[in-house]
Amino acid sequence: MSKGKKTLMYGFLILTSAVSIFPLYYMFASATNKSVDVVRGRLLPGTELFNNFKALCANQNLGRAMWNSFRNAVILTLIAMLVCSIAGYGFEIYHDKGKDAVMNVLLLAMMLPFVAIMIPLFKMFSQMKMVNSWAAFMLPTISTPFLIMMFRQAARSFPHDIIEAARIDGLTELGIFFRMFVPTMKSTYGAAVTVTFMNAWNNYLWPKVIFQTEESTTMPMLVANLMGGYTVDYGMLMVGVLICTLPTAIIFFCLQKSFTEGITGSVK
Repeated sequence: MSKGKKTLMYGFLILTSAVSIFPLYYMFASATNKSVDVVRGRLLPGTELFNNFKALCANQNLGRAMWNSFRNAVILTLIAMLVCSIAGYGFEIYHDKGKDAVMNVLLLAMMLPFVAIMIPLFKMFSQMKMVNSWAAFMLPTISTPFLIMMFRQAARSFPHDIIEAARIDGLTELGIFFRMFVPTMKSTYGAAVTVTFMNAWNNYLWPKVIFQTEESTTMPMLVANLMGGYTVDYGMLMVGVLICTLPTAIIFFCLQKSFTEGITGSVK
């Protein structure tokens, strides 16, 4: 590759990276400025971060919202990993035409937007007296066709000869799954954890519908509350957005290698 082409390519990559990073920088810079400076479009960091944080804590119960979001996201992620990985493993290892038909139905379910089934779900949980409960929040998203498909694809690369050898040696089916399949699929679990945690943490619509008390407020709901009223303190709002973004950013950066390997289907 000639020097001119390399310069053009690196210039394009630098420009693309700058455009991608700019929203994050603007969020941080706005969180350190007064509301009036944010409205004026100030791009340089200011000195109002601590004051904006104090205003946020004074107006909203930040600790409760963080705890609710963290608790819901962690519990949902752990249960979803168990359910979806077992389902994906079962669909592939115990393969037959009936399971293919069920899998096709699950894949068709991916075409339905959540808002199309939200009202029937709410009516069902309301009749079962489950509104404002963890179960009502988790059951609709505890198992997703995307995660089942991901684990099924990963199970296709799992050597069946090892399974047969383990059965001959007397290892149970659960033993094969937990002692052999799970350790082998670390990258797939890393990708699934990243996707599930981010979706659970950023979920706004369903928690807003099913949780009807202030004690159940999550971080996306708290950020939405900051935009209510006749005037908006944009400095305080950006601090809330910044705090809401940090956990998912940390999870992604910690698991980005596993996320890339899991999405591409590589298994070590």
